[in-house]
Amino acid sequence: MGSLSVLTILVVTATNLFMVAAALPLLMGRHVSASARYVQASLLVQALSWVTIIAAGYWFDPFFSVLSIGFSSLALLLVYRALGGWLGPRPAERWLLALVVLTPLGYGLSWGNYQLRVGWSNFLLAAQMLILARAALWPAPGREVGARWRWVLCGCYLAMAVLTAWRGVLGAFFTELYPSFRSPHPVNIVAQIAINVTLVLGTVAVLVAWREEAEGQLRELAMTDALTGVLNRRGFNVRAEAMFAAALRHKLPLSVLMLDIDHFKRINDSRGHEAGDQALRLFARLLSDSRRGDDLAGRLGGEEFCVLLSHSDAASAQAFDRRLRMQLPGAALAALGFPLDYSAGLAVRGAEDMTLAQLLARADAALYQAKQRGRARLEMAA
Repeated sequence: MGSLSVLTILVVTATNLFMVAAALPLLMGRHVSASARYVQASLLVQALSWVTIIAAGYWFDPFFSVLSIGFSSLALLLVYRALGGWLGPRPAERWLLALVVLTPLGYGLSWGNYQLRVGWSNFLLAAQMLILARAALWPAPGREVGARWRWVLCGCYLAMAVLTAWRGVLGAFFTELYPSFRSPHPVNIVAQIAINVTLVLGTVAVLVAWREEAEGQLRELAMTDALTGVLNRRGFNVRAEAMFAAALRHKLPLSVLMLDIDHFKRINDSRGHEAGDQALRLFARLLSDSRRGDDLAGRLGGEEFCVLLSHSDAASAQAFDRRLRMQLPGAALAALGFPLDYSAGLAVRGAEDMTLAQLLARADAALYQAKQRGRARLEMAA
């Protein structure tokens, strides 16, 4: 291993990073999420860290060395931000932010003491990598994300944390074996080679994460009503089936409200379809604002909406209806310039409701009854 040139490996590493940093935007396209942008930026910053460490061997060593350590820390922070976007809030964010500042700062302030600055920078960089490894595997509640790419990313950062800490030990306590970052010590060479290997594996993991994100967005689009932003019929049925099954299994109360905007055709005919679209968007927004986090709201088609209220009996569902009826008149006059009302049918899950379809059918029958009895009212299914 000692015959390998560390400088050559450094140049290859920087070149590979620049190539991957240039290729990712081409692969991902222009319209990507903030997480994908963080990953792209991380690779570029990481490449700059290796360019500056190479430059430190020839010009302005203190300046370029400190800059390289700062770029390395920043690159890790950007990956952490990407994970937060894909997986939700990650642990130890404040610790990571503190380390990102302290690592280059301590390195620069201890420039005159080789053992201290090398030990300081490598130990703190290793700590940042451990935080990232933990963040990759930290649970992501409510997110449909695969485990394999997260294990790969965790493994990459764990391996690099071990090798980085090992270099810190060599620099701090065995300086004669590791007198500079170009030292041909086996640990240093293995670490440089590992960077290239983890670059490939990490890039694959990131591409899988990005693909999962894109697939999730497509699923969400397929289940969302484009006009109102609430669930469409397909999306509502998929999620409602899961809620109904859970309520049936655990014997929990469940209520459903079928709602139909009154005289909607008259609005389209007299005020135009744009006014009708605005009315639908307003009604959907009020439904979403009125529901709790576990409730579902969807547009089943035309002017017909449905709300599935978890852990709710008849009294809770009637209270929901009253709140909505109190908000709607003022909101409609302010936003649309004309009044808006609706008819509703309520059904509470009973022993006879063995399927979601049966429960929805009873609510729909109650809605029909509300229309027959003059509209602008709530009727409860028998």
